[in-house]
Amino acid sequence: MINTFAGNLGHFAVILAFVSAVVAAYSYYQYTIAPEMEKANWKRFSRAVFYIHSLASVTIAISLFEIIYNHRFEYFYAYSHSSKALPVHYMISSFWEGQEGAFILWIFWNVVLGLILIHTNKFWEGPVMVVFALVQAFLVSMILGVVIGDLKIGSSPFILLRDAMSAPIFQINPDFVPEDGTGLNPLLQNIWMVIHPPTLFLGYASTLVPFAFLIGGLATKKYSEWVRPALPWAIFSAMILGMGIIMGAYWAYVTLNFGGYWNWDPVENAVYVPWLIMIAAIHTMITFKKSSTALKSSIVLVIASFILVLYATFLVRSGVLGDSSVHSFTDLGLSGQLLIYMLFFLFVAVFLAAKNWKNIPTSEKEASVYSREFWIFIGAITLSLMAFQVILPTSIPVWNAIVESLGGISNMAPPADQVGFYTKFQLWFAVVLALLTAVGQFFWWNKIDGKMLREALVMPYIISVILSAVIIVFGKVYDLAYIIVVLAATFTIVANATILTKLIKKTTFKLAGGSLAHIGLGLILIGVMFSSGYSEIISFNMSGLTYSNSWEDELNKEHVLLWINKPTQIKEFTAIYRGRQKKVEGVPGYVNVNLLKSTDNTNEAIALEDITARGRTYFKKGEKVTLILEENDYFQIDYFKDDVYKFSLNPMSQFNSSMGLISSPDSRRFVNRDLYTFVSAINDYEDPEWREDEFFEVSPGETFYISDFVTTFESGEVLTELDGIELKEGDVAVKAKLVVMDYDKEKRLEPIFIIRGNQVGRIPSVDNELGVKVELENILPESNKFSFKVNRYQKDYVVLKAIVKPQINILWIGTIIMLIGFSVAIYRRYDEFSKMRDKGLE
Repeated sequence: MINTFAGNLGHFAVILAFVSAVVAAYSYYQYTIAPEMEKANWKRFSRAVFYIHSLASVTIAISLFEIIYNHRFEYFYAYSHSSKALPVHYMISSFWEGQEGAFILWIFWNVVLGLILIHTNKFWEGPVMVVFALVQAFLVSMILGVVIGDLKIGSSPFILLRDAMSAPIFQINPDFVPEDGTGLNPLLQNIWMVIHPPTLFLGYASTLVPFAFLIGGLATKKYSEWVRPALPWAIFSAMILGMGIIMGAYWAYVTLNFGGYWNWDPVENAVYVPWLIMIAAIHTMITFKKSSTALKSSIVLVIASFILVLYATFLVRSGVLGDSSVHSFTDLGLSGQLLIYMLFFLFVAVFLAAKNWKNIPTSEKEASVYSREFWIFIGAITLSLMAFQVILPTSIPVWNAIVESLGGISNMAPPADQVGFYTKFQLWFAVVLALLTAVGQFFWWNKIDGKMLREALVMPYIISVILSAVIIVFGKVYDLAYIIVVLAATFTIVANATILTKLIKKTTFKLAGGSLAHIGLGLILIGVMFSSGYSEIISFNMSGLTYSNSWEDELNKEHVLLWINKPTQIKEFTAIYRGRQKKVEGVPGYVNVNLLKSTDNTNEAIALEDITARGRTYFKKGEKVTLILEENDYFQIDYFKDDVYKFSLNPMSQFNSSMGLISSPDSRRFVNRDLYTFVSAINDYEDPEWREDEFFEVSPGETFYISDFVTTFESGEVLTELDGIELKEGDVAVKAKLVVMDYDKEKRLEPIFIIRGNQVGRIPSVDNELGVKVELENILPESNKFSFKVNRYQKDYVVLKAIVKPQINILWIGTIIMLIGFSVAIYRRYDEFSKMRDKGLE
């Protein structure tokens, strides 16, 4: 039965949210320009309308999740992005897998930020909320789903499946509801995709806050006052965006199998660029607060950061990156709407800035080389150049689309080697930034001249050179470019640590945000340099086999073939593939597939033996168990060193009908490195190719060979009962007990021979890992022999890639320290703003 209530409620909430956003924008505008006597009424009305908008926006989100959670596959969104197999946390991921869900998430965060701003500002509420409400109106329009003739406004997540698809079944039965949905993209079935998108969209939403303060300042002629309330939000935005980028990098590291955490994919670049610009804006805003300079630079950078977020949205969701990005969205016909959204706010911002440009305060004083203003300006230029170098090649598909829309032909193509192209430039920009953050901090906290600067830098320089020498020698850093990276990164760490120590001794910890963030930058540089520049592939094809004709020669060389139970050398380790496993609800770790028998129900299996883990029995033989994502196989690889077991890794793979083999890596963490592994090819024994039958006549106690396996026929046993078959009087059932040795593993095969009257039945014994099926063909009592028929197919295997990522923990530690630095800076700047606000000087 189709449930239309949830969809109707959601669609009504969308319309209400759109209308209330437009009304809120108008009423807040009136509140801003109203005479003092009328402000109170307009303020109450504006807040009430925004509260209604907030309630409607939350209702949209609740309605969509209700549809997903209750498996209402009559709705196109639930059918396209969810399935019954998904646990609740992956249902949350499926909420924002689609474009509509992502826009709802963005709308929700804007509502949260808007409510906070309403209750933390006095003068700025009116002008800031005009911008907020307008942005909300544009965002909600993206999910309106209104069609007027050939004009489509938004794409509704509440459309029914029968209205989205023209399948014949709906002509026969309009109320048809599919049994299950198509499910969540396997690459998104990771816990980090539950928290990464909300963090990233909070970062997107937060860039609106400094932009709104800026637009409000320009509109109300408060050309410089906007900086103080905007600064803590700008730092918050940079921190959250940075956290989102880091989470995305970590998700890529633990989920994707391209061998790292950053691939310079256009979608990654689209987030990285506004973050760089926001960092530059923060520094120029701080400079203005200190010395009344760089206000115009701050205005340009704040506008650019928000517009670049909108541009990133356009890139990702317009479908323009479909051929150049591995994880961009397909076009839902919203590209024109997105373009209008971006150009509208770009026009408004540029118009207001240009109109007031002559009135914006500026300093006529020329910046000295020994002034903090000079170094901040150089740093902002460097960050802007970094962003410019990334966004131009990333935008090549947009340029091609523009040229083709005008009837021309453009053959421009993005860089073939994205990693090499971007890294080549970004590396040197990062070195310059590291040096600037090292030297600039001394100008920041001291009035200094050339002589004092040289004296202040002597000790940090000496210490950094000594530390760099140690890192270079013990890390075997012989590449000149990397030596320079080490020197620059170490110098910024030591210099900022020196400043940090002085600050903590003389003042309070809340002034230490900048130094901590810069120390984090230095550590990130060292971590990236080692983990990417000196990563080492340690899996090599020594078999001479070509694993796949579709692979390049290099790929065939960089993988190792692991036959089940066969020891294989991987550098200093001996690796043994031990078979496939599943995750079972309520059982820690993994369960071998040989202990499970799937049923016809999704994610359900029967325990073939007692399931135990860590000395405890979780399920008894014959009990039903719940599998966690049944389609996922985890391949147990045991690692030994000097014949001593060290650890196991469990890389995951699943075969997806539309995407092929999907693999996620597993890593072993050491203090100074990661052993990063993933599976690139597996044995498919769902539809095996059997070889010709082989026959053996064997007596009990005799040993023979099945393929290369030493096999012992222990004995025959007469059965009085048989699982699944009722033995009648006169029936004879005999089980043959075979022991097959596969290296150090003992496998038992027990085929059964049944005689009922003049009929003979045979129940073969199959071992998928060995690729062996044995039938008890006949019993020959006169010669005391048993006749066995053996069929064989490919023995189980995996093709594995293993990479050592040295010093990657330095990278993760650096990101954490940088985020702590941002947090300290946010606290400090908000504390300053709140004190001024309470004095009526906000």
